[in-house]
Amino acid sequence: MAHEEALQATTDSEEECTFSSSEEEDLDDELLHFEERVDAAEDTLSNECENDREQMPAAKRARTLSWKAETDVDRAPQTLRFLPAREPGPQLSTADAHSPMSLFKLFFTESAVENLCHNTNAQATRAAAKGCKYKWTDVSVDELYRYIGLIFCMATVKMSSIADYWRQDSPFSLPFPATVMSRDRYRTISWNVHMSHPDADEENDRKRGTAQHDRLFRIKPLMDTIRLACKAFYHPRRNLAVKERLVACRANTGMTWCTKVKPTKLGFKFFVLSDSSNGYTVDFSVYTGKNSFPTDRGLSYDAVMSLLDRKVLGSGYHVYMDDFYTSPKLFTDLFALKFGACGTYRDQRKDFPKTAANSLSRSSSRGSIRWIRDGPLVCVKWMDAQVVSVCSTIHAAYTGERVQRKIKAQHTWKAKSFPCPAPVTAYNQHMGGVDLSDQLLQYYAAQHKTMKWYRKIFLHFLDIAANNAFVLHKELLGNMTPDQFMEELIAELCGVPQKAAPKQFSTDHVPVPGAQLTSDVSRIATVGRRICVHCKAVHGKKQLTPWKCQACNVHLCLQLNRNCFQEWHKSL
Repeated sequence: MAHEEALQATTDSEEECTFSSSEEEDLDDELLHFEERVDAAEDTLSNECENDREQMPAAKRARTLSWKAETDVDRAPQTLRFLPAREPGPQLSTADAHSPMSLFKLFFTESAVENLCHNTNAQATRAAAKGCKYKWTDVSVDELYRYIGLIFCMATVKMSSIADYWRQDSPFSLPFPATVMSRDRYRTISWNVHMSHPDADEENDRKRGTAQHDRLFRIKPLMDTIRLACKAFYHPRRNLAVKERLVACRANTGMTWCTKVKPTKLGFKFFVLSDSSNGYTVDFSVYTGKNSFPTDRGLSYDAVMSLLDRKVLGSGYHVYMDDFYTSPKLFTDLFALKFGACGTYRDQRKDFPKTAANSLSRSSSRGSIRWIRDGPLVCVKWMDAQVVSVCSTIHAAYTGERVQRKIKAQHTWKAKSFPCPAPVTAYNQHMGGVDLSDQLLQYYAAQHKTMKWYRKIFLHFLDIAANNAFVLHKELLGNMTPDQFMEELIAELCGVPQKAAPKQFSTDHVPVPGAQLTSDVSRIATVGRRICVHCKAVHGKKQLTPWKCQACNVHLCLQLNRNCFQEWHKSL
């Protein structure tokens, strides 16, 4: 495994820990950045006494430690050098033109859509051979892009059923879908859309119950294309977030996940790695059951390790996660691989401190902090409305941060400042990356009811592609809201020209007096009167007016029954 190779490599170069000067240290960093890096020993605990301590079982080490308060000074582990494999940000030229559709096609490439058309046509042929009576003509690449555009249109404008988008007998009828394709054509494509070839599906189904059976075979071709594109066209910044995402589905496939906590009770579980700064989906994997990962270290451990590839990402990243994933084993192994980690944790999980000496209790005052450091790993408890447990290999336990909380005193709510541990502050700031990603996906989620489980995942792939395309557009240009981006993407996918934007007139086009005002009140309306250019050009009349346009510097009538000022500017 990658992390085992990295641990082995820490013993290979003792000389890398010592430098004759700061200049040599910086030079070595640059060389490590551009070579294929395995690991370096300077960021690990490598002296003999620490090695002896590492051989002690973690549970036994935890029993020998006691909780310390915020008044005790904690020393953070050595900062990991941030050495990304590529320059963080979009891996696209800013000099090129990037329309919403061109960015979407980075993820749904024409070759991938051509393969999708081939498999869809094969599935329709198989369905016709089994007795389906609907008419079918082979779908083309352009038509499938229009079909995808309609899916996004339905995600933007919500109606109760698919048929309602083609109704013409309602005051809420939409004329747009019928101009793209007929209702029956949309339905037949939806029934047959297929990501793998039906013949290959049958061959894979025969292996069911054996080790050779691939439960994700029907989505693998498109999933691999999108995952590769997610990593190819954007390199994440330092702070990453790992979290699960549920795609609602009630299909009985043995891969659906049930939860009582989330709004989506039943569905497919995705493990997602996202950039905390903008919600870009860097990588993802689909949970298929207990045998999803072969390393047998536990689902939470293996899910995180499968998403963090040092050869692709580089080193020095900070990874934030919730209590489902957090464990001492995972955090120490990530630290050895030069990934910092921070996350909430469950007290009952193995190897976390169980000692009650000087720990928090229900009677502890709000803002109380307790912490235990075990090598690079610090475990922190903080009393907020309830006890919050966080551990980190990045931060010191407490560095003076404070947070505002509203408390009720004498029947009024007042803001009060409380101490807050550094890991809690950082977690709240950066763990929102996946939440931001989920929020962007939910704005225009393409999900709707379908009879096939793999089509639910196909629709989620569309969501990921559209969301990542928007993030790229925002990073490169930053001149569109999500609404505007989706509107232009739908128009381009459906081949419909967007309505021209209304002309914007300068604020200098305002009426002003044609001459300086005189002090003689009786002559104000007559001084400076000139012939109206619009009356002379259009009507052939010589009408006098005291008004002119400040920007055009031409005299124009401005009266209740003759507004030449407005008529003149309509033609500009």
